[in-house]
This record gives sequence, C-alpha cells and structure tokens, in this order.
Amino acid sequence: MTSSDAPSFEDLLAATQHSACHLEMRDAYGVGDEREDFEHWRRTGDRDTDPTSAYWTPWVELIGRTSGRGVTVRRARIVSEPVTEYIKYEHAGASVNVHAGEDVRWLPRRHASDIALPGNDFWLFDRTAVLFNHFAGDGNWSEPKWEVRTEPAVIELAARAFETVWERGIPHEKYVV
Repeated sequence: MTSSDAPSFEDLLAATQHSACHLEMRDAYGVGDEREDFEHWRRTGDRDTDPTSAYWTPWVELIGRTSGRGVTVRRARIVSEPVTEYIKYEHAGASVNVHAGEDVRWLPRRHASDIALPGNDFWLFDRTAVLFNHFAGDGNWSEPKWEVRTEPAVIELAARAFETVWERGIPHEKYVV
C-alpha cells in the first residue's frame, strides 16, 4: 500500500501495542518541515532542543502518548564517518527524541557491511507492518512518500536488520560526532 491508500504513520503508531522501531540509513535528508531549523543550525550552531517548542511539541506529545501506553520506541541510525553536517544536526537534536521516550543508537556504517538491509528507511510496528519511507536523491520526500508492507518475509527482513543494527549500535549518550 502506498501513502495514498495506506494507514497514516499516526494511525499505525496508535495501533502499536509493544514496539515501534525506526531505522534511518541516509547521511543527509532535505525534508521541507525541518529545512528552516537545519538552516538556522548551520548559520548559528544553535539547535532547538526545547521539547516544548513549536518545532518539537507534536513529536514529543506523539511519542509521549505512545511510550506512555507501554510501547517501546527505538531509533537506530547508520552513519558514515566522519559524519556529515546533517548527521551533526541530527545528533544535536537527538536529546529531545530521548526526552520524548525514544531510545536512540548510532551505528558507524563500516560496522554494517555484513547486514542485509532493506533499500529504504523504515518504521517497524509490532512485527506486523513495515512503513518504508521514500526519499529522492536530494533527501526530500518522493511520491509516494511511503508504502506499508505486511508480507512476513518483508517484516522478517526489516526486523532482522533493525535488531542487528541495534545490537551493534552505540547508545546516543556514548556516541560522539
């Protein structure tokens, strides 16, 4: 199912009962809703890390509601080293992800060479559905923005990939960019 006929991310997360896992594998993103914040950080070095800011509040509330129901939310990022400017920006803001209720880990790309990885970033919900994110070469959303897959083999690939990255990943508080 593509984004036009699939459940929304929020609906999938709301239906999750146990675990939501997010794997990010790009070294740069260019999505419009964070462009202004990224450009501000590039100019000033100041990253919005206020969980009550207009930028962060929707995410903090969504993850807070989710983790408050007992759902474990984990985010793993595979990154090239030395890291890109964008990854430095992500790292600078990840404390808010943690504050919201996510557990975050970072895996240097050189430690992922033997992992079978799906071709796209994804969210895995309770091992029942995988939402693959689709990005263009410039890092912005492409159309369709996502697709949801429920085939057992696809779910198993995503689950195995995520768990392997997670096991090898460095907890956010120990990863230095």
